[in-house]
Formats: sequence, structure tokens, C-alpha cells
Amino acid sequence: MADEVLTAPLVLEYPFTRTTGPVIGGFLTGLREGVIHGVRRSDGTVMCPPLEYDPITSAPLSELVAVGTVGTVTTWTWNGEPRAQQPFTQPFAWAMITLDGADTPMLHAVFVDSADDMATGMRVEVVWRDEREGHITDIAGFIPAVASTTGEPAAMPSDVEQVQSVRTPIRMEYTYTPGRALSQYLRAMKDKRILGDTCPETGEVSVPPRGVSSVAGKPTLPELVDLPDTGYIESFNITRVPIKMRPDLTPPYVSAWIVLDGASVGFMGLGMNVEPEDVRVGMRVRAVWKPDDELEMSAQNILGWEPTGEPDEVIADYALVGRIEQGDDQ
Repeated sequence: MADEVLTAPLVLEYPFTRTTGPVIGGFLTGLREGVIHGVRRSDGTVMCPPLEYDPITSAPLSELVAVGTVGTVTTWTWNGEPRAQQPFTQPFAWAMITLDGADTPMLHAVFVDSADDMATGMRVEVVWRDEREGHITDIAGFIPAVASTTGEPAAMPSDVEQVQSVRTPIRMEYTYTPGRALSQYLRAMKDKRILGDTCPETGEVSVPPRGVSSVAGKPTLPELVDLPDTGYIESFNITRVPIKMRPDLTPPYVSAWIVLDGASVGFMGLGMNVEPEDVRVGMRVRAVWKPDDELEMSAQNILGWEPTGEPDEVIADYALVGRIEQGDDQ
């Protein structure tokens, strides 16, 4: 149905590498070597996992202290049906565990057969991964400790290479619902049509449509307007270094802010069929569409924007800036 709101699975992912510093780096180095460290706080207590600053006094912390690999469960909750994004496939308990020698608890998983096997105050011990790299996942989890287990702090080997950075990926999977206005926009894209919506008070046209004016806060539906697939570059950026998530783009390439003819607000697009050094503000461009047999309900139907060869658009605001910079105040 034409009025049916679309939905689609969406993945938001941002992998990056962060530097650790001496405290967090020391903690991760210890994990790689089978040693768990806390940090001594301003009042003499030991916090594990460590932080670089005291959460009470904000004083910087630096003294790492080895703690035990056995601890006590202070509170817990049962996870009988792990979700796809969680690190474990079998049922387990999330627990706050205070390791011997530490004064604060750490959150981790305890592996038992059922919730009946969990209890506040129970003793648990670390299970290490077979291969460790200096990451919090070097601790595979915890299991109930036997009475003979002491879990005394292990000795840190000397002359080990310190962990200086760690991968910190972020990934979120969810179902995206674009709403009625964007659903119409995406359906029109399959027919090589570009829709926008008009503010009922100012008359400004926005692309893509949102269904509500960002200026007046009033609905713009049901009327949407057809716009041409031509416009001009209002601003642009040249990327000269590769981006891991876009291996299909070879630097240098242009990311441009495109304002369509008849629109008041622009959107981001990729410059195509032009040398980056030849791109300029005001350049007239047209959409480069996918082949007809590949069109779908997606804004990715537009592969990019190429020059039309027409005279540049005259942008009054930029022209004024240029005159002021040259000292012409008329």
C-alpha cells in the first residue's frame, strides 16, 4: 500500500582504536599476563577495575595493586535467554563480584547451570581465556570456587610489553521506521523522483522530507513536492585519507553539500566524474542514478553528483563574505 510506513533492519557500527594510558594500559597488560590489578584510591582502598581518577575526590590515581582471582558475589541477576548482541550464548548470571584484595565490585558473568545455583555471598573464581591479548575479554567469566581455591594475587612478570591501545567497537542493530514522509520519499526514489516538503509558514522546501517543519514545528503532510535532480554545491570537503568503513572510495574524493533547484536546505552527496581540485562552491551538478534495473526504495539510488557544465550558481552570502575579506564594505 502506498500509505504503508516502511521498516528496515539497520546496523550502526563505529569501530575505533583508543589509547589506554598507564593505568588502564597497566590493567589490560595484567589481564594478558593472568594478573588482575586494581588501583589504590586516595583513602587507601583499592578499586577494581581501576580508574585514572578517584570518583570521590577526582584526584589522579596511579598505584596499581594486584588483587586476587577469587571473589565474592555481592548481587546478581539471571540471564536465561541471552540476546544476539551479548557475548555468551548459554544462560548465565550477571554478577557484581568483589575480588579478594579489592574494596569495590566488578561486573562480570558467572556460569552455572541455573539460577538456583546462584546466591549472594557465594565464592567465585576467574576463568581465563586460552589466548589472551590484553583486553577485558581475557576474563572469559567466573565459576563457583571450590573450598580449596585461594586465588592469591599472581606475580606480574618483569619486562613485559605494555598495552598502549585497545580496540573498542560499537555496534547497534535495530529496526528503523522512517515515518510517512520518508516512506513516500523512498518509494519515489525507485522511480527516480526526489520529494521534499514545504514549511507551511516560511515556504522553505527541505530534502529529504521529515513530515514536520524544523522551523515552525508544524506538519508538512500530506503535500510533498517533486524536485528536479539538479542543483548546486553549497560547500564541500576533499577527503585524502582512506576510511575503513568505505573501502569502495579511493582518496581523494569529494563530499559535497548539495542544494537542489527549488530547495532551501541541502544534503550530503558524493562528487563524481570531476577532479577534486576542480570542484568549487556554486558548481552546478546533476544526480548520477543507478541503472534502472538496480533501482530500489533507497536514497542510495543516487550514486553521486556530477557537473552539468552550466555556469556556476551565484551565492549571495558567499559573495558578501568575499567582499568583506577584500576590505570592500559597500
